[in-house]
Amino acid sequence: MPSRKVATNPPGVPAPIRGYYSNCVRVSSGPLLFVAGQVGMDLNGKIPATAAEQAELALKNIETILKAEGATLADVVKVTVYVTDMRYLDEITPARLKAFPKDGPASAIVQVAGLAFPELKVEIEAVAVAS
Repeated sequence: MPSRKVATNPPGVPAPIRGYYSNCVRVSSGPLLFVAGQVGMDLNGKIPATAAEQAELALKNIETILKAEGATLADVVKVTVYVTDMRYLDEITPARLKAFPKDGPASAIVQVAGLAFPELKVEIEAVAVAS
């Protein structure tokens, strides 16, 4: 089955500033999965201290949700990342590169005043195309 997701970085716009996202992602019509914002919290309610650990756990939670729906992180076409401090951008890069090593999703990162709990530093929501 041909890929339902094609990442592009067309000429005429600046290249992505990080390797884990693409400027544009085209998908074939079909079922879409909208994954609510996931935070770095485990099943016991434990929240890691660093933004890097929180991002890794949030992405793991997204991956678990996608798996339950028959999809993978490779099927993600768009993410929105919320951080409480833009300085976390570099800190969360390794987790995002691990999750999206090639043809990453379209992406936005936004600094917010706060998240659901004061100790949270990162929240990530996703849209995926289901196979």
